[in-house]
This record gives sequence, C-alpha cells and structure tokens, in this order.
Amino acid sequence: MALLEVDGITAGYHGQPVLREISIEIEEAATVGIIGPNGHGKTTLLNCISGLVPLMSGDIRLDDRTIKGLPANRVVSRGIVHVPQGDRIFPEMSVRDNLIMGAYLPAAYKLVSKRLPEIFEIFPRLHERQNQIASTLSGGERRMLGIGRGLMADGRILMVDEPSLGLAPIAVDLIYDVLRRLKAEGRTILIVEENISRIMDFADHIYLIDHGEIVWSGEPQELHGRPELLETYLGG
Repeated sequence: MALLEVDGITAGYHGQPVLREISIEIEEAATVGIIGPNGHGKTTLLNCISGLVPLMSGDIRLDDRTIKGLPANRVVSRGIVHVPQGDRIFPEMSVRDNLIMGAYLPAAYKLVSKRLPEIFEIFPRLHERQNQIASTLSGGERRMLGIGRGLMADGRILMVDEPSLGLAPIAVDLIYDVLRRLKAEGRTILIVEENISRIMDFADHIYLIDHGEIVWSGEPQELHGRPELLETYLGG
C-alpha cells in the first residue's frame, strides 16, 4: 500500500477541468518527480493534494484513508506539507519568525525548540540571518526559508513546487544539496520541477503530465532512453 495515492482525480477552476483522470502513487521514503510543460497542471495537482483545489471526481488517500474534501489545515495536520512555487514568505517578518510560523499547528508548535536548531543546522545561511527581515534575503535564501518553514510543520510528506524556478545555478545547487540530504534521511518527497536535469538525478520515479493527463511514468533512467518524449513534451 502506498503512503499517498491520487486515484483518478479530475479537477480545475470555475468548472473547467485542468487535470483529467490523474493517478499517482508515492511510497514512504520515496522521491517522486512531476515534470511537464508549463501550464499543464503540475501545480494544480499539488494544490489538489493540499486541499486548496476541490476535486470534481476521484479520490486522494493517505495511509488508505481519504483526505478528499478536507480543508488545507486538516491536510497539513495529517502530515502533508506544501512548499508552494515562488517566494511565499512573510516579507516584513524576521527569518526566525517566518520559520516559527511553519509550526502553527499545536503538535508542531510543541516541537519548536527542537526543530528550530535542526533547521538552522540544515540551513546555516538562515541561522546567520535569523534576525534579518525576510524581504532583504536573496532569491536563493528566500527559497531556503520556504523549505525550512515547511520542515517546521514536521510532516510526513514534503511537497515542493519548482524549487529551482528563477534561481541562479549556484543557488539551485545549494537547494538541491539540502533536498538530497532530506532524501538520504528517508523523507518522502513529491517535487514539481522545470529543470529536467535536476530531477533526473534526484527522483526515484517520475510522472510526465501533458494537458492535464499522465502521458508517461517510470524511473529516470528509462526517460533517458526516450528522447522522443523529452523532445515532444519538454523541448529537448
């Protein structure tokens, strides 16, 4: 039994489907990547799992129990943490206060004194800047802050949307160093990524979405042998 099962979901906005009969599975301690052209449903999939976008049909199960229809705060309390695309931080708060906001659920808040030093050990840059106002951070530092805040929720599944988007290569290297560390620690990770070379070297399993449908899934090395897929859906 998979830890998380997305079973034939259709969902969208204003009555118009963006996802059509999408099914994916995530095993515990696995890293699963979602790739595909921009605007074809990858972020919507994460938003559905998070409870931010309601389903038109299908089901989402965690530990074989449905989470369909649960509000986002209940989904987080079940252990699914979503690090959204872009810099969704509290810009006028300090780095430290931003991180503490990630532990807003009572169970996570009880662990703040334990988790905060762990986050600072994972992200030394955030430790150095813990009293700095978040809006003054660089793009890479803001992305670290977003991931660190997600980790403060102490969830079972970490969903990360486009961690390399808009960042310089050196910042992307730093982000992926951290993600690889989390993977090595046995974290369960669902990641949407536009940078195909990064995800090919990182994920255990990949799903390719096009026009809201799964058009291929398999292990990264299998995709290396399918240049026609890369050319057709990802431009090379």
